[in-house]
Amino acid sequence: MLTLLSIRALAVRQPTGEALRCLHLTAVTEAARKGTREKARKKKVKVEVKKVGFIPHNQRDKKINVKRADKHVDDSWKQVPKDDVYVGRYYRWPVYTVAEAIQCHRETHHPSMYNVPNASLNVEIELNMQGEKATRFVDNFQRMAMIPHKFHHGEDRKIIVFTKENEEITKAREAGATLVGGVELIKDITNGELLLSDYQFIIAHPNILAELVALRGLMKRKFPNPKSETLGTNLAEMITKFSNGISYSATKDEYQQNFGLIKANVGTLDMDAQHLEENIRFLLQDVNTMRPKRDGRFITRVLLKSAPSSEQLKIDPFVYIPELYDKNVAKASKEARKEAETPEQQAAAAAAN
Repeated sequence: MLTLLSIRALAVRQPTGEALRCLHLTAVTEAARKGTREKARKKKVKVEVKKVGFIPHNQRDKKINVKRADKHVDDSWKQVPKDDVYVGRYYRWPVYTVAEAIQCHRETHHPSMYNVPNASLNVEIELNMQGEKATRFVDNFQRMAMIPHKFHHGEDRKIIVFTKENEEITKAREAGATLVGGVELIKDITNGELLLSDYQFIIAHPNILAELVALRGLMKRKFPNPKSETLGTNLAEMITKFSNGISYSATKDEYQQNFGLIKANVGTLDMDAQHLEENIRFLLQDVNTMRPKRDGRFITRVLLKSAPSSEQLKIDPFVYIPELYDKNVAKASKEARKEAETPEQQAAAAAAN
């Protein structure tokens, strides 16, 4: 006897006897294959085709170069305004001294206006990242600039220091290091009892460099070396620099490789104007050390800003640094740096390399 499960349909002769009709005896139907219904739904979705203009055959299936505005602002061809009322885009940007720019920001942040007298003063430094060759560009870099007048930068900077001598350990602790130690500290890190990732900066004295090599794999780029100024004999000075200095980074534009930008905080508006100016000078001098060996400007424009105001005031950076590259000056400064290095520092640099 046939069951409903085994028989899906029966052929039934109509009363006329001329034709056959298929009669379904069960409600169970064959399930669609996996993904069939999803494909059917996608077919029903109307696809909008974007119209694209004519593209030459040799440029098809390639990225089309979009014309972008040059980020290097050059308004030297514009005329100088003769009075205080003018349309800004048709004239050159006014250049202020640092003292004048600070005073302008203090006026806008007065209690009668923004009412933020202790707002932070920010510097934007625009760079020409062109290298020595036309096809080469300066790589992105991150540095710490030492400044003479410290301020609250709002960062939690933990510093770990490696040294052997007891006197150096005492000096490092007095300078404000988070953790100071010698060989026993290296053992704790090797055993996993202490994590290096908890510390932003690693500083070392040359007397412990031989034992510190065991942690080179863990430290990687943070391994102390003279170029990053994390290896030296004057631990107190290095600790002060990394705890109170200005941390900044230069990044190239994604589409314009010869344009770089640095954003840094140099203090607050309630600080003395001369102290703020000295901080800016030290920052510009530190940035200028990364200048490539080529003619032309490296620092192209410097703007002073202070939130929440959108006002940006241009200052002249070449009051504090040379405008153009001078081979003789660079050579003299390099020789002076070498002469200032102690035999221990020279040995440490050789060991680190």
